[in-house]
Amino acid sequence: MLDQGMTEPMGGILSGRTRHGWLAVASGLLAAACGGGGSSGASDVAVQINIPGAPLGLSATPGNASISLSFNPPASSGSSAVSSYSAFCTAGATTVSATGSSSPLAVSELSNGVTYSCSVSASNSFGAGPRSTAVSATPLGTLGTPGAPTLVSVTPGNTSAALRFDPPAASGGAPIVRYSAACVSGQATASVFGRSSPIVVLGLTNGGTYQCSVSASSSLGAGPSSRALNVVPNPSSSTPARVAEFTTVDFDTVTPYSRLDLPAYFDGTVFALDNTPPGNNVDDRIATLGRVLFYDKRLSRNDTVACASCHHQANGFSDPRRFSVGFDGASFTSAHSMALANVRFYRPGEMFWDRRSVSVENQASQPIINSIEMGWNDAAGGFGALIAKLEGLGYYSDLFSFAFGTPVISEARIGRALAQFERSLVSSSSRWDTGYATVFDAAAPNRNLGVDLPNLTVEENRGRQLFMTGRGQGGAGCSACHLPPSFSLAANSLSNGLDAGETRIFKSPSLKNVAMTAPYMHDGRFDTLEQVVDFYDRGIRLGPALDNRLRQGAGAQQLGLSPSDRAALVAFMKTLDDVELASDLRYSSPMKK
Repeated sequence: MLDQGMTEPMGGILSGRTRHGWLAVASGLLAAACGGGGSSGASDVAVQINIPGAPLGLSATPGNASISLSFNPPASSGSSAVSSYSAFCTAGATTVSATGSSSPLAVSELSNGVTYSCSVSASNSFGAGPRSTAVSATPLGTLGTPGAPTLVSVTPGNTSAALRFDPPAASGGAPIVRYSAACVSGQATASVFGRSSPIVVLGLTNGGTYQCSVSASSSLGAGPSSRALNVVPNPSSSTPARVAEFTTVDFDTVTPYSRLDLPAYFDGTVFALDNTPPGNNVDDRIATLGRVLFYDKRLSRNDTVACASCHHQANGFSDPRRFSVGFDGASFTSAHSMALANVRFYRPGEMFWDRRSVSVENQASQPIINSIEMGWNDAAGGFGALIAKLEGLGYYSDLFSFAFGTPVISEARIGRALAQFERSLVSSSSRWDTGYATVFDAAAPNRNLGVDLPNLTVEENRGRQLFMTGRGQGGAGCSACHLPPSFSLAANSLSNGLDAGETRIFKSPSLKNVAMTAPYMHDGRFDTLEQVVDFYDRGIRLGPALDNRLRQGAGAQQLGLSPSDRAALVAFMKTLDDVELASDLRYSSPMKK
């Protein structure tokens, strides 16, 4: 409703004069009823009626002819609980308002291109309190998907093609967050995502003719594809025959693992948590070797199990089974397979659920010598026997020379290569990432993590608010331990109270791709995210190692979430799934046989 400066209704915000007059009348009536001012000579009775304070932490997200206002409750609710909130956006003599019971409030019917000053007030049974500090925002106008990029050239490589392009002339009104490059030959399509030109499409067949194009995406979706250009991938002359026989690795077109194209919010605040040790920064050739080692079943004692057998790309590099099958096909691991995305953003870098490994490098070799997983225990000859086996295969001598400069195969080099490949598994293309990229501001309060995202539903944004907001501010406090944007575990986290009396201190994987990585917890006891949310809502058990963030007074946390809020948390966590990482050919199997 438009407010053209008219007097506000009695049920809304009372002017100072009206409120004071009403209080004076009420005070006089009460005093008369108690004999005040009468012949008895009794003193007047003081009456105190309190309204709420101003809401806090206001932020504004502009939309099409609308502005969404997010805020925290006031520090003081007055003499009674806050019953409603009112939002006001003013431009010149025009004020547009909206009411609701919680944050955020959307003020609509605004004029695109006009800057509004917006504020929020809280009301209780005694009236409306003062307005919050105002913030400014400008509705964006009608938004659409980006236009088509201009494809400049397609350069053939060995089983690959490099696409160079210029951005589209029109972005549609929302920032472009990524590009998709695709090459098609008949029924075969190979595609990859990136954030800038050029983009290299892998997995093509040498000698085949492909039509390649590129499209741009914003938070509103993908735009049209560019015009297509033809390309015929060329065979390589420098890849050794043994490497080409067993793998798709191309020595002439090295996959760019070290130059990840990440959003702006993967800045120093995120890389401060990078657990990469000095001397093992990701190198394209070493990470390529790590990819081969990760997928090669010949690393197991009987050629039946690879690292990827327990860490499936399509399942967020975890295992859909509660416990993974060992090399003998009959034995099972004692813990659920951990997801690997964003494994690098956890300091100090201790690995496994019980943190028994000091680094990713050390962790990488442990399944190999495990008597159940890959079988190279002391009785089978240990790492020395595995190295002798790899030396006999031939193609590993070429790969180690390619990666390290000499053909020497060692446990340390294997650990370095696997760790580099694992650290390249950075998740940054989920729906949450796409939306957050459009609102991220390093200088804004909490880097705008509290702002509603334009590509999420109302339910998903409610779940986002619960996840990001502390318990004392009306949220569930999840982000205090699971740190966005990587959603990796805070290094100072302790036990989550899964069992009463717990003394172990656990590590957990990043929550990116969490809907893909069921079942959950170290022992896989929960089958669904709904069960996980129910546990954190009312199932935490006390124990010596329980994290303080999960305590409530002398007991364990009891959130008491409504069914709709529990469902909203689940809906939000599903927006963390990164389908691009789950299908990116850079992280798929390079093995031919």
